[in-house]
Amino acid sequence: MRRETGLTLGARAMDHRWKVLGVGFAANASFAAAFSGIPATAVFLRGDYHLANAGLGLVLGMLGLGIALGELPWGMLTDRWGDRRVLLLGLATTGAALAAMAGLAVPRGADVPGVVALASGLLAVGLLGGSVNGSSGRAVMAWFAEGERGLAMSIRQTAVPAGGGLGALMLPGLASHGGFASVFGVLALLCAVTAVFAWRWLREPPWLSAPATGHGFPNCACVASCRAVSPLRDLGMWRVALGIGVLCVPQLAVVTFAAVFLHDFARANLVTISGTLATVQAGAAVARIWSGRWTDRRGNRRAYLRTCSLITALLFALVAIAVATMTGGGSQGAAHSLALAGMLAVAGLCASAWHGVAYTELATLAGTHRAGTALAMGNTCAFMTLFVTPLTIPLLLSAGSWAAVWAVASVCALVALPVFPRAHSPVRENAARA
Repeated sequence: MRRETGLTLGARAMDHRWKVLGVGFAANASFAAAFSGIPATAVFLRGDYHLANAGLGLVLGMLGLGIALGELPWGMLTDRWGDRRVLLLGLATTGAALAAMAGLAVPRGADVPGVVALASGLLAVGLLGGSVNGSSGRAVMAWFAEGERGLAMSIRQTAVPAGGGLGALMLPGLASHGGFASVFGVLALLCAVTAVFAWRWLREPPWLSAPATGHGFPNCACVASCRAVSPLRDLGMWRVALGIGVLCVPQLAVVTFAAVFLHDFARANLVTISGTLATVQAGAAVARIWSGRWTDRRGNRRAYLRTCSLITALLFALVAIAVATMTGGGSQGAAHSLALAGMLAVAGLCASAWHGVAYTELATLAGTHRAGTALAMGNTCAFMTLFVTPLTIPLLLSAGSWAAVWAVASVCALVALPVFPRAHSPVRENAARA
C-alpha cells in the first residue's frame, strides 16, 4: 500500500511539472512583452517624449541596464529563498512599477515627462523584472530531469520571443491610439495575472527537498553533481555566459532599433514594421523548441551554439552589404523595403534561436541548487548588452551608416564563436562530476 501511494504521488508530481513549466512560460512572456515590446514602440516613444536618437537609445538602454544589475542579486536570492517567493515578489513589484509609470511618467498634452523620469522608470522596471528569469528557470530545472531539460528550458525561453512578438504586435497600436498610459497599464496587468498563476501552481518538487529514487520521482542528476564552489568562480560557466552576452548583440540590435531602421531607412509602414518584429519573435519561438529537443537527443549544445554564431554572422553581413548598396528603401520602391524587412527578419530569427540551449547549458553545469545564480550570470551578460547596444547604435549612425550597424552586429556574432568553449556533452560532464 505504501508503495502504491508513493507511485501515485510520483505520478501526480510528474503531471504537475507541466503546470510549473506553464508558470515559467507565462512569467517570462509577461516580462518579455515589456523589454522586447517597448522598443517596438520606438518611433512613437521618440515622437511622444520628444527624444533624439541618442535619447531614445539611452531610455531603451536603461531597461537593459536595470535587468543586468538586478539579475545576480535576484539569482542568488532565488538559490537562498526558493523560486516561489522570488517569482511572486518580482512579478508583484514589476507590475507595481509599470502601473506607477502609467500614472506618472506618460505624456499628457503639453506635459511631457523628461528623459530622466522615463529612463528612471524603465531602470526600475528592469531592476525588478530581473527576478523572472532565474527564479522561473530554477523551477523548471528542478522539475525536469536531464535528457528533457533542453526541451523544457527551450519551451520556457520560447516565452521571450512569444511575449516579445505579442508586445511587438500589440504595443505600437496601443501607443498610437491610447498613448503610453495604455502601454504601461496593459504590461502591468500581464504581470499581475501571471503572479496569480505562480501563487496557485508554483512550488518545489518533493524530490528536491527530500531526494527519492524509489517512488516514481526522477533522480535529479544535477543535485548529485551540485558543487560547493560558487558558479561565480567557475571559468567555464563565465565563458558560456560571456558568449551569451556577445551573441546577444545582433539580436538586440534588431529588437531595439529595427523599428527605427525600417521606418527611417526602408520607409516601411507600421504594418510592415510590426509584422517584421513579430515574425522574428514567432520564428525564434519555434526554433528554440526545436533546438532544445534536438540538442537533448544529440548532446551537442555547445556545437549548436557555435554554429548559430557562424550563421548569424553571415546573415548580418549580407544585410550590411544590401544596405550599403541602397540609397534608401523608399527611394527604390516598396519591393526593396520588403526585401530589407525580410532579410532582417531571417537574420533576427537566427540571432534569437539559441537561447534555450545556452541557458540549459549554464543551469546544467551549475546544478539545480545553484541554477538561479548560473542563469543570472547569463542574463547579466545578455542584458548588459541590452544596455550597451542601443547606446552604441546612435554613435555608429552618426559616424557611419546603417550598414555599419549591421556590420558590427555581424562581427559580434563572429566573436562569440571562439568564446563558446569546445567541450563534451554536458550529460557526460555531469556524469563524470557525480
